[in-house]
Amino acid sequence: MSNEEKRFNQEEEDEEEESGRGREAWERTYADERSWESLQEDESGLLRPIDNKSLSHAQYRRRLRTATAARIQKGLIRYLYIIIDFSRAAAEMDYKPSRMVVVARQVEAFIREFFDQNPLSQIGLVILKDGVAHCLTDLGGSPEAHIKALMGKLGTSGDASLQNGLDLVRDLLNQIPSYGHREVLILYSALSTCDPGDILETIQKCKVSKIRCSVIGLSAELYICKHLCQETGGMYFVALDEPHLKELVLEHAPPPPAIAEFAVANLIKMGFPQRAAEGVISICSCHKEAKVCGGYTCPRCKARICELPTECCICGLTLVSSPHLARSYHHLFPIRPFDDVSPLVLKDFHKLPKNCFGCQLSLLNPGNLPGPQVACPNCKQHFCLDCDIYIHESLHNCPGCESLRNAKTISDMEQ
Repeated sequence: MSNEEKRFNQEEEDEEEESGRGREAWERTYADERSWESLQEDESGLLRPIDNKSLSHAQYRRRLRTATAARIQKGLIRYLYIIIDFSRAAAEMDYKPSRMVVVARQVEAFIREFFDQNPLSQIGLVILKDGVAHCLTDLGGSPEAHIKALMGKLGTSGDASLQNGLDLVRDLLNQIPSYGHREVLILYSALSTCDPGDILETIQKCKVSKIRCSVIGLSAELYICKHLCQETGGMYFVALDEPHLKELVLEHAPPPPAIAEFAVANLIKMGFPQRAAEGVISICSCHKEAKVCGGYTCPRCKARICELPTECCICGLTLVSSPHLARSYHHLFPIRPFDDVSPLVLKDFHKLPKNCFGCQLSLLNPGNLPGPQVACPNCKQHFCLDCDIYIHESLHNCPGCESLRNAKTISDMEQ
């Protein structure tokens, strides 16, 4: 073998060693296919691919049963501040391309999902960097405004101060009405906090102010974050990877159980503004500038506002639209979880429906064998797994029950 061939082979071996050296676990997962991990044994000992769809659906149904196991009063009017750690720890690249980018992406998805499930609620953004807490956006009901402000301020520097962030949001949340549910969601990347004073006193003040604080860590568990959540009744989790982080963040979108002090029924004054005429120049009370747009008119003081829901800047009246109230209704009366169709029933599949009642797609697997399916406990109609998730998370009405109700109404009218 010539010297050039030896040198070429040695270079290839060095490259292979360097490519596998110093990789993190998640990097090795992407570098190596690890296809053997997607296989499992069946009852007969044969290998078959893992059905990830069925596994994810089983996890979803466990969460659904837990959420609907008992009738718990929930807060529908929420005032939530999201505290995002943009210290130098957010520049770490264990999440690709960085923690900062991944967190910003998940916050964007969370904001859209939050307003879809909580149309009467409001969100504000606070960022931590250089040992200071900066209020990025005030409480508001416009998802696009929050997302635009967040994406325009991406950048990491300095240390994170958890105490400064809690002090800032506590002062802001103390100004909201008593019927509102005060919440804080903290996305924390650092392994320490650089505070100017005693953070334990700040935690007690948040507890007295009835602020529910939850923390999602991106590095490791911290005692101070765990203590904060225990004292204020929040939840504390540490994300394992990006899919787990997404799951943890979206768990905060549905309304949490109401705090006992807020569980007292009271009446809230609300206004239903009318849509203003298009093309009319008027001064917007929320932005303090002239705009040529429709907007809305407050029914009490006749001030012009841009979007709903909001609070009138002039008279303080809560302004909403009727669809916002209708979309909040499903949290009060959720649909019962569908029942899994027993394997014993699936054996006598000749009596089962061939198609999903919702999407009309086939419920049969290859070989004309019945696939996994669920049935509504009221109308007994069968649905596929995708329709099960869509009905409970988006539609909030069972198509089978609604069709029976409509058919009954028509028959009553004919009689």
